[in-house]
Amino acid sequence: FPVQAMAPKHIGIIIPERAVASHVSTTADAFAAAVLDDGFGGRIPCYRIWSIGVKGGPVTTESGLSLTPQTTLENSPSLATVIIAGSSNQNRINLRDPLFEWILQRVSETRRIAVLGTGIYSLAPTGLLDGREVTTHWKMTRDVAARFPALRGSHLRRVVKDGPFYTSAGPTSG
Repeated sequence: FPVQAMAPKHIGIIIPERAVASHVSTTADAFAAAVLDDGFGGRIPCYRIWSIGVKGGPVTTESGLSLTPQTTLENSPSLATVIIAGSSNQNRINLRDPLFEWILQRVSETRRIAVLGTGIYSLAPTGLLDGREVTTHWKMTRDVAARFPALRGSHLRRVVKDGPFYTSAGPTSG
């Protein structure tokens, strides 16, 4: 029997300035590979992937590559899942970062929020991870623990799910 058409779930990948390019591309590729056979030789995508910039225009990655997100935080659609790529800039926390406010506005309508490696620096300041178990890249464990003492962290686990929040040591873990 043919598979009935289903609406793909919307996945947003946040691309902060100086993002790790592989966090974006590996994640997008993994979700793009999830398809169903329609019974007639066609493929039905399970996910609609959105690349989202904090502000408009191209984003320069950690490696110097330039990525142009499809939309911005301000214009992003409703999302089932938000994934925040790691970045070499994220440990420089600016509490006026528009991403923090956007996350707090979206958390109640988003099924899950995930961070890859240093992406934890974009979620932890919101307070949403307070009291929760988390993980991050082993190089950041001490710094994350010092800055966010309300988190229960360990680098020994590659992926941790606590409620609707997923933290990972990096993209291959996630």
